[in-house]
Parts: sequence; C-alpha cells; structure tokens
Amino acid sequence: AVENGLNKVELGDGRVGVITASISYQYAKEVFPEGTSFLKLGLTYPLPMKLIRDFAAKVEKLYVIEELEPFMEDQIKAAGIPCVGKELTGLLYELNTQLLRQRVLGQKADYRTVDVAPANRPPALCPGCPHRGFFYTLSKNKNYVVTGDIGCYTLGALPPLSAMDTTVDMGASVSMAHGFELALAGTEHRPIVAVIGDSTFAHSGLSSLISTVYNRGAGTVCVLDNRTTAMTGRQGNPFNGVTLQNRPSRELNIEAVVAALGVEDVRVVDPNDAAAVRRALKEATGSDDISVIVFRSPCVLLERHVEPPLFVSGSCTACGACVTLGCPALGREETGRALIDPALCIGCGHCTQYCRFDAIVQE
Repeated sequence: AVENGLNKVELGDGRVGVITASISYQYAKEVFPEGTSFLKLGLTYPLPMKLIRDFAAKVEKLYVIEELEPFMEDQIKAAGIPCVGKELTGLLYELNTQLLRQRVLGQKADYRTVDVAPANRPPALCPGCPHRGFFYTLSKNKNYVVTGDIGCYTLGALPPLSAMDTTVDMGASVSMAHGFELALAGTEHRPIVAVIGDSTFAHSGLSSLISTVYNRGAGTVCVLDNRTTAMTGRQGNPFNGVTLQNRPSRELNIEAVVAALGVEDVRVVDPNDAAAVRRALKEATGSDDISVIVFRSPCVLLERHVEPPLFVSGSCTACGACVTLGCPALGREETGRALIDPALCIGCGHCTQYCRFDAIVQE
C-alpha cells in the first residue's frame, strides 16, 4: 500500500491504470510496479475519449502522467472521468523517474557517498567540428563583443573557448549586435561580432539583418554554414537545398541573398583555415560598415571523413596551447605534455595549425 496524500492504493494488482504519452510513458513504466495497466497514447489531440473511458472503467485508480501543463488531465476530467495527475506530479520541471517515484509513490532516492571522483566531461563541439577554429580565434581576441545564437555552435560559449557573451533566442545574435552598435554609436568601442548558424539565419536571422541594413547599422555578422541543421538532427534548411522531408529542393545562396539586401562586404571563408579566419575577422571588424562573413564547411557528422589519428611527437613542450582548442580528443599527461586519444581523433588537423613547435603529426 502506498500513501499518496489522497488515499491508499494497492499497486501492481491491476487496480491501477496510467494514461500517458511520449517520454512520460518510459518514466511511468519504470516507476510503477508490474501489474499496473497502461494506456499509451500516440495521438493526444483529439483525445480518443471512448478508448479512455473504456480503460478507466477497468481500473479503480487512474493516473495521468504528462509533462508540464495538465493537457490530457483537464480534458479527461471534463469528460467526467476521475483521475489524478498534476496535483501529485506538479506543473514545474521536466519529469524523470526519480521525481515521479518521489511525488507519486512517496519513495525518496537513496543517496550514498562514494570516494570516486566523477570524470570531467563538459559538453563540447565534436572532434573535427568546423566551428572550433573560428571560436578559438574569437577566444584569443578578448577585444570582441560576441552576440551568440541558438545551435550546436552555442557550445562555443563554454570553457575553454568561452567565446560568446550573449545567447537569448533564435535570431537574437544579429539584432543584439545591431542594438549594441546603436547604444555605443559615437564612442570608441570594442568590435561587435554576431554569430549565427545557416539554418537559424534562414529562420530568423535574415529579418534582423534586413533591419540592420535598413537602419544603416554596422558590425560583423558571421554565418556558420555547416550545410545542415546540426543541433536537432541534421534536417534540411533553405540554404542547403534539402527539405524537411529529405527531398531535393531549391538551394538558396547565402552570400547572394545577403548581397541583395545591400550588404557590400560579403565574403566566404573556409573555417578550417586558421590563417584565413584570423584575416577575415580582422578585416571585417576593422570596417565602419556592416560586414557578413560566411564560414562554410560541412558538419563533421554530415560528411565524416576520418583520417588516421594524429599523435604527439617528442618536440612537445607542454605549453598547453592545443588543449585550449577544447577538442575532446586532446588532453594532457601528468607531465603536462599533450595527449591525443586515438579513439576520438579523426585526424582533422585543426590542432596542427596552432602548435608552434610542430609537435602534432600524422602517423
């Protein structure tokens, strides 16, 4: 018997039913004991009320387990079917098995102290990501104000790169860069650099750029064109010529569209070329007008060309410069020397461009 604040319910004997959907089903399935009846809905609008009514008639206690708002629960109650849901699970926070077990069954997690230090694995850009060199260049120039955006490249805000100052929502990078320029107009200020991905640029960056051009704004807009929508599953977007249904379509040209808006300084740069990245940023941020740089290179998960892994030669001086790239394949030995994990390294060669001692070489 479990006391849930309303009445005692015998779980696991077929008297309890759970209506749920999506990931909430996995949580409920793990938490409720064997013998619990489940109705997993694949479609929640409109609700199959006859099916729900038949299911409810077979159980003595009915739970509705769903994320956030009581979308299903309110409709089921409005149909006159007694059920319990959000009064137990609450309206806040994403559900998980621990939260569900505590709020519904009253079972608190058993915490234990162990003498094992967890591995330090902060989120990071993938090995071979074309964005890494770009963010590394930004991180080495602390003079830039970098307005960021939403995408996998937002990981550039995390250490050791720490190359992003703001992240609000999709498209905000361009509009915030414009706002900074307006607020600092007439003063000597740090260069403003907006960072946005190709799919987000198509979604909501273009409208902000139109406003910037129309209002004679300045600053540097960097479009990180990795030829896909990498963060959410590599879907198509208007700038890579593939629809969401993975069908070929018209491929819009970013630089042509930007030039059509009236931007005169538009250039395309390979982000894997460290010297070209540094040169382009220096020239664009030195201008008093609006500049757009398209850093174009396919996502490493889209076109995964794996070369033999790199290794560290005896000329390593343990300076640590390569580690500041934030590549998951790079680490340091106890002596301070660089260390490359061959299981993670794809031989992209980014790190070789930043080693002044030529200590990172191909096998």
